[in-house]
Amino acid sequence: MFTTEDVKKIAKLSRLHLSDEEIEPYREQLGSILAYVDQLQEVDTTNVPELQHAVAVENIFRSDEPVCDEDERRRAIDLFTSKKGDLLEVQAVFEEKGI
Repeated sequence: MFTTEDVKKIAKLSRLHLSDEEIEPYREQLGSILAYVDQLQEVDTTNVPELQHAVAVENIFRSDEPVCDEDERRRAIDLFTSKKGDLLEVQAVFEEKGI
């Protein structure tokens, strides 16, 4: 169980400003949390695989498919004013700086 001084020290480390009335509820809550952690320590986890994430992670990226057919693509390229073959020339986004 936590003492009043323990709670004051934890509050100071956490940069919490607790009044004297708030210390007792915090003392009880911290004790309850540690009791729950002790209860969790008793669970046998020898055959439980380790997890990297709390939930299942799947690849959320869509498949790489063209968004338009070849005719639409060709028309867009033909309408572009500055191009070299199928490559479109655009204004530079970044200034070149000496490296």
